[in-house]
Amino acid sequence: MDKHQSPATPIDLIVNGVRLEAAWYGPAATKVPTLVFLHEGLGCVDLWRDFPYRLAEATGCSAFVYSRQGYGRSDPARLPRTVDFMHQEALEVLPEVLRAAGIRRAILVGHSDGGSIALIYAGSQMPGIELLGVITEAAHVYCEAVTISSIIRAKQDFESGDLRQRLARYHGENTAGAFYSWNGPWLDPDFVHWNIEACLPTVTVPVLAIQGENDPYGTLAQVESIVSQVGAKAQSLILPDCGHSPHHQQPGATLAAMAKFILACI
Repeated sequence: MDKHQSPATPIDLIVNGVRLEAAWYGPAATKVPTLVFLHEGLGCVDLWRDFPYRLAEATGCSAFVYSRQGYGRSDPARLPRTVDFMHQEALEVLPEVLRAAGIRRAILVGHSDGGSIALIYAGSQMPGIELLGVITEAAHVYCEAVTISSIIRAKQDFESGDLRQRLARYHGENTAGAFYSWNGPWLDPDFVHWNIEACLPTVTVPVLAIQGENDPYGTLAQVESIVSQVGAKAQSLILPDCGHSPHHQQPGATLAAMAKFILACI
């Protein structure tokens, strides 16, 4: 099923004076836990396609998806972003998003930068909601040389190849801002020192860390670091023949693993 055919309820949220596009799937969040989807560095609501709907259907949960400022059809963001942008999203923006959406019980599902944001939020033990678990896909907890090399290639593709055109389908007028909101901080010389491993021991909810064996943006050491350092039960899933987007490249295995994990959490 294509995302646009799935029964989504689109909404706009106003968070700190900024309009964010969002969508709901599944039953009312007042009755069941909510799966909160946090997109990658170039993602948005539409780029999740129908995966949130399918995961909500498989678990009986509600699913909530939103585009961060500067992405999709959300309001534009101010540039440049600083190297601590993921901490800002996790500690300043995400709590307000959850409050504005009326979410009280949640499992965070974060892809790439979204996974890092989920871990920072969970490690902060932020009051306000009952956090039941965290799922990460291709999350980073520190900066690796392979990541920077791939991000440099992405910049070349955006500026000289067809990446800008492909992203424009999803981000429209936000396309350049969305790209440089991600690419700029990661290529800042200071980003080599970025590390969120200190957040991991204070993550006290179950964690599922998923990564593709052929992820060009990070090595399996990222998953090993997450699973070995979080302060609660953690498990990993390493997918063969898979790159940076397990829910697109290995959707069946990813959906099954996430659903099993979520059902154990709720």
